[in-house]
Amino acid sequence: MDGFNTRAIHAGQEPDPLTGAVVPPIYQVSTYAQDGVGGLRGGYEYSRSGNPTRTALEECLASLEAPEDADARALAFASGLAAEDTLIRTITAPGSHAVIPNDAYGGTYRLFAKVAAPWGVEHTPADVTDPQAIAAAIRPGQTKLVWIETPTNPLLNVADIAAIADVAHDAGAVLVVDNTFASPYLQQPLLLGADVVVHSTTKYLGGHSDVIGGALIVRDSELGQQLAFHQNAMGAVPGPFDSWLVLRGIKTLGIRMDRHSDNARAVVDFLTDHPAVSQVLWPGLPSHPGHEVAVRQMRDFGGMVSFRVAGGEQAAVDICGRTDVFTLGESLGGVESLIEHPGRMTHASAAGSPLEVPADLVRLSVGIEDAHDLIADLDKALA
Repeated sequence: MDGFNTRAIHAGQEPDPLTGAVVPPIYQVSTYAQDGVGGLRGGYEYSRSGNPTRTALEECLASLEAPEDADARALAFASGLAAEDTLIRTITAPGSHAVIPNDAYGGTYRLFAKVAAPWGVEHTPADVTDPQAIAAAIRPGQTKLVWIETPTNPLLNVADIAAIADVAHDAGAVLVVDNTFASPYLQQPLLLGADVVVHSTTKYLGGHSDVIGGALIVRDSELGQQLAFHQNAMGAVPGPFDSWLVLRGIKTLGIRMDRHSDNARAVVDFLTDHPAVSQVLWPGLPSHPGHEVAVRQMRDFGGMVSFRVAGGEQAAVDICGRTDVFTLGESLGGVESLIEHPGRMTHASAAGSPLEVPADLVRLSVGIEDAHDLIADLDKALA
């Protein structure tokens, strides 16, 4: 299977051999009969360790992020943060160090600052748009993880994955790329040199705001084995129905991401000329400082748009409360459009830290509604 959409629909999803069902069944089961002591049917014994519905999802994710790579392995988790925590505890140990983005997702920052740090793992925020800044933040012999997002959440900065991979590998560190904003349809970091891809499958992969999940995808089989051990030992796995929901969402990922990107482009065109908007942040803008890198490593520029409001923090908060088609809410990546104030919502945990976001910032998750309705809604809110 060569094409992305073909793999999204078929990888890991052969028709059920018993019934011929074309959609993988939901194996709502905890325990599996064994053919004698240690005689496992299909390798399944207990659904924390493995479940056929989850296996189908993991095989599909591996195919999307690392097509035609037989060593690639995906591991599904109960949430994006569960995936991140498992990764951190697999790669690091007390006394080690990580480099993280200086505008990381608030939950990622909280995990490093409030969970990993008390455990003994230090971190340094760095500008992911500058590979030399990443290099300067690395502590030789101590840095085990270089963790980037691209585009970043919520400032939509773009990191040069290949260049940062060289920096990380020269230091003996593992490069992790949170690919949630782009999705594997728009960007495949493993093919650019990353060691691990992280997803909140809640977002674009699930795509319908009805499931919580996460995933890790790797190309190195030894690292995959280590992560699989910790996945089972720590136990933060998704249930079969959650796995099935994400797998269902993936089938339409490509066509949804095309529409998200097209709608975002129309919204950006509107916002760019609006007098109430002081700055628009979207990698598809030729004026965006990361535009050339985004063109090189992305298929399109995605549905996430942030903008700064000329009237300051209160004006930004007021705009978030005046939309109708855009729903005021956290999260992103669903078919419906969302609006939020990162400083008071998704990134409140970063307040007072080096990762604090601008108070006048508004973040949009542009959905797949009719673009003219989205523009009319924003026009009313900005008036």
